Amino acid sequence: MIQVIAGRTAWSQTFAMNNNSHSQSLSLPAVLTAAPHRLLFFAGALNVLAAMAWWTWWLFHTVPLPVEQVTGGWLHGFIVQYQMLPSFMFGFLITVFPRWMGQAEPTRRHYVPVGLGMLLGQVLCLAAAFTGSAHALHLGVVLTILGWGYGLVVLGTVLVRNRFQTWHAVSCYTALTIGFLGLLGFAVYLHSFGRPFNLWLGQAVMQIGTFGVLLPIYATVAHRMFPFFAGNVVAGYQSWRPMWLLGAQWPFWLLHVGLEASGHKSWLWLADAPLLLIALVCLWKWWPRGKAPGILRVLFLGYAWLPVALLLYVVQSVWLQLDGAVVLGKAPLHALTIGVFGSLLVAMVTRVSQGHSGRPLVLVPVALFAFSCLQLVALTRVLAELMETPWSGFRVAAVGWLVAFLPWALRYAWIYLRPRADGRPG
Repeated sequence: MIQVIAGRTAWSQTFAMNNNSHSQSLSLPAVLTAAPHRLLFFAGALNVLAAMAWWTWWLFHTVPLPVEQVTGGWLHGFIVQYQMLPSFMFGFLITVFPRWMGQAEPTRRHYVPVGLGMLLGQVLCLAAAFTGSAHALHLGVVLTILGWGYGLVVLGTVLVRNRFQTWHAVSCYTALTIGFLGLLGFAVYLHSFGRPFNLWLGQAVMQIGTFGVLLPIYATVAHRMFPFFAGNVVAGYQSWRPMWLLGAQWPFWLLHVGLEASGHKSWLWLADAPLLLIALVCLWKWWPRGKAPGILRVLFLGYAWLPVALLLYVVQSVWLQLDGAVVLGKAPLHALTIGVFGSLLVAMVTRVSQGHSGRPLVLVPVALFAFSCLQLVALTRVLAELMETPWSGFRVAAVGWLVAFLPWALRYAWIYLRPRADGRPG
């Protein structure tokens, strides 16, 4: 342990001396790869705009066409769930895994291949989305698999050294492993057109991404970090994060995926009702009741969308069982993906980017604007499912996403391309 800490300190001192002496002359690639979050958050920020720009174009297009056998909706789901959001996740997890487990900081060889794989994979998949090129789509998926797989090796090495004793890390790693299987499933789907299981496999990949990958990682990070953040700034705050609570959710996440993938959507309430109860308990126990800064409040406001989304899932499945009708469409899904994932993306990435760029840990106006707009976008997309002409609502929500994220993504993309404001390494 002493050797690890000494090695980390020596590495940090060397990097700091180099950064202070040459910060003005660092090349752009050197700055962009100075820390794991820079390259991977940069890739994610670009894709937040590019992916939704394509989706907006697709929604307004008079004859929306699929890329090969992948429909526009599935391609949208794949890019968001397996490329855009995971880019941010890998940037965060490669940064915090060593810190959670007291190991040496990662170096460029640990995260640059992950960032390049995710970034180039996203570029090629979006090029395929705009042009209809099947070759670009296939290559983009392969590069994403390579980047994701390398990330699993890097994080897995940290876990092995820790002997799998840090449960938050184990939970996140499990979700990423499931996501890797989903990626492989999507590759098989692309090469199995016309076979009987093809349609089922494509649907399963989309369902795995939501409840098998994204929700477990978001919930795990919330369980570890939200009470910790609040305890640091809210007077008298009682941190509450029992480990059994994290373990209790995994069977229900997997049950949801299994029920949905097997076509038993009318029984989803068996998984979602317990998850709803857990989410309500967490929100009640975690909510900061004292004076708290905006950078903290948005975490809990974003998390508040989770019980809303789960309630919609429960209502949908019970109604389906009683009446055989799908009355809410994709409203539950988008309450989860836009309301929870989108809101917490802004909240968490803003916090990490401000702190790791040497800037004040505050909710800057551009982040407040993005977060506030996103609440309207989520509400619009959910209510659109109840409209007589839902596509109008879909289009408004897509444009709203671009309006919300454009200034935010450009601001932080610029920050990732510049050295830290305080002259420190990273």
